[in-house]
This record gives sequence, C-alpha cells and structure tokens, in this order.
Amino acid sequence: MRSADPVTAPPAPAVPPAVLAARTGVAVVFALNGLAVASWFARVPAVRESLDLSPGRLGLLLVAMSVGAMLALPTAGLVAQRLGAARAVVFATVLVSLGLVVVGLAAGVAGSLPGVAVGLFALGYGSGTCDVAMNVEGAAVERRLRRTIMPRFHAAWSLGSVAGAGLGAGAARLGVPIAAHLGLLAAVVLGGTLLGARAFLPAQRPEPGQAGAKARRGGLLAAWREPRTLLVGALVMVMAFTEGTANDWVAVAFIDGYGVSEAAGAAVFAVFVAGMTLGRTAGTVAIDRWGRVPVLLGTILLAAAGAGLAVLAGNGPVAIVGVALWGLGASLGFPVGMSAAADDEDRAPHRVSVVAAIGYTAFLAGPPLLGLLGDRVGTLRALLVVPLLLIPTLALVPATRPPAHRSST
Repeated sequence: MRSADPVTAPPAPAVPPAVLAARTGVAVVFALNGLAVASWFARVPAVRESLDLSPGRLGLLLVAMSVGAMLALPTAGLVAQRLGAARAVVFATVLVSLGLVVVGLAAGVAGSLPGVAVGLFALGYGSGTCDVAMNVEGAAVERRLRRTIMPRFHAAWSLGSVAGAGLGAGAARLGVPIAAHLGLLAAVVLGGTLLGARAFLPAQRPEPGQAGAKARRGGLLAAWREPRTLLVGALVMVMAFTEGTANDWVAVAFIDGYGVSEAAGAAVFAVFVAGMTLGRTAGTVAIDRWGRVPVLLGTILLAAAGAGLAVLAGNGPVAIVGVALWGLGASLGFPVGMSAAADDEDRAPHRVSVVAAIGYTAFLAGPPLLGLLGDRVGTLRALLVVPLLLIPTLALVPATRPPAHRSST
C-alpha cells in the first residue's frame, strides 16, 4: 500500500524590494520623530528652571504643543492624501525642526515664555501632521508584508525616544546649553527624514478635478460618523493620555516626589521609554499569535498596575520598576489603534486622521489637568489619574478587532 504524498504548504510570496525599502524608510522616519519629541521632553525640567515656572504654569505652557497638534490633525489626512505620505512627512518635519530651534533659543538664550510657546506650537503642528502621514504609510507597508509590524514602527519611535532621553540626560548632566542641544538635534532629524522619506511607497494619485476634492472631503466627514472609528479613537485617546502623561510629567514627578536630580529624572523617563520599546518590539509576535483584543486587555491592566506602583511605592527603586511596567503596558494601545483605523486602505487616511484627532485631545487636556492637580496634591500623586482612566477603557478594546472584510491592497 503506497503512502500518501506529503502535503507541503506553498512558499510565501517574496516581498518586493520596494516594500522592504519602504519598511526601512518608515522605521527611520518614526525613529527620528521620536528623537525630536523626546529631546524636548528630556529638557522640560531645564526649561522649567530657566523660566522659573510653577507646575500649573508649566502645564499651561505644554498646552501650546498640544494646540498645534490639534489644529493640524483635522486636515492631516487630506494633506497626506493630496501630497502623498512622503511629501507630507518632509513638510511636517521642517516644522518640527524649526520648532526645536525656536524653543532652544527662546528658553536658553532669550528667556522668553512666549517664544517657547511659539516653538512648541510649531513642534506640535509638525508632529501632528507627521504622525498621521507616517502611520498611513506604515499601515500600507504592513498590509503588503501581510503580518503585524505597526508596533515595531512605533518601537522605532520609542528607540528614537530612548536616544533623545539619553542624550537629554547627558546634556543636562554636562550642562550643555538648551539652544545648542536642540539646534543640533533639529538638523539631524531633518536630514535623516529627507533620506528616509525617499524610500516610501509611490503615492497614489488623487482623483482629478472637483469631484475628487468633494470625495476626499466627504470621506473625512463620513469617518467622523462611523461608530467603530470613534470607539477606536476613544481608546487611542486614553492610551495617548497614558503615554503622554509619562512623557510630560514622569521626570518632574520623580524630581518633586522622590527628590532625585534633574539628570536622574531624565533617566527615569528613559526607563519608561525603554519599557515602551520592549513592549512594541515583542508585541507584534503576541498580536499575531493571540490577536489584538486579548493582548490589549493584558497590556492595559499592566499599565494601570505599573502607574499605580510608580506613585505609591514609597521609595525610588521600586517606583522605577513601576515606571518600566507602565511603559511596557502602554506600548501597544496607540499603534494597534492606528492599525485598526487603517484596516481599509481606501479609507485609511481619513480614519487615521479622525482617530489621531480624537487621541490628541489627551495631549491637549492632559498637561493642564495634571499641572492644576499637581498644584493641589503634588505632581507625583496627580499621576494616579492614569490607572483610574485605564480600567474603564478595557470596555473599548473589542472595537479594535479587524472587520470581516477589508479592501484589497
């Protein structure tokens, strides 16, 4: 009796070189954007000291960056669709670099609070536009690779943030002037982004004429009426608050609450970003194995526990462990939300724009909320808002489940 022929799976289709190049280019752009943003966050304590700001006034200053991002996001999807992701990213990074230069000069040379606010506005506007464009491009690359990779793009952002936080801590310890530090980083970010964006996938041509413009506007308005898109946006908003609160306040909170130095505060921020990076690097494997919903439920609970431990530990080393768990747990919510918004490639720019706009309201409301609360209960205790918001957010996680049908690539 003859044995049956073995059944062999067909070989996986080869990935086109252009897609691999685009994957590298997107990762570079994410990393450099993280480097730019984290370089600013790492010098927040120095800017606070230079301008002699209370927690409340510092919180209001941080709103300038959020306002810039919020004004950019409603139209960022249209910009990405009209210009193409590559051109949109370059345009946005020019604004980011200018913002860093202005912040450095205003804080380190002129001592001007309005000047810092103007620089932060430009930084926020450019960062918001870049966020949508690079996420749209990342989702397109992810679909062509046919596996989860968006969290790793955000891990590249986190790696850039680790580098920015580390360089910021070193600059603070060595007494490097804010203007010199941020000016040099701005040049590096702009030059590297120009190179990375050249490898992006070819831009799809928009529909010509008035009909095409009307369709683009209609698609954006329709995205604002989709229940799933709005639920994903609400989830991203809480996760952005969870991440942004640490970005803005964890260094200051450890300086005020645990009595560490400015350089040590920047190092604690680096621990948070390292946890984010680890979670985003390993999270792709977990998502491909167990799916978005179970993995997000577990990581959100981990973030809530870590943030609580960071505040209530009572001593620095244990609190730093809490910060690491906070970063690990907060790592996947934002990138998975962006992937969920971009499940349908045809509508991805509009839906990503809507989800990002909702998510960035956390960056608008978060700094003043934490600052005002910090004036009353202390900056460290104010961070307990994070776990209180994360627990009810678990109900939103099922909205990230992929729809039954997606448009073809």
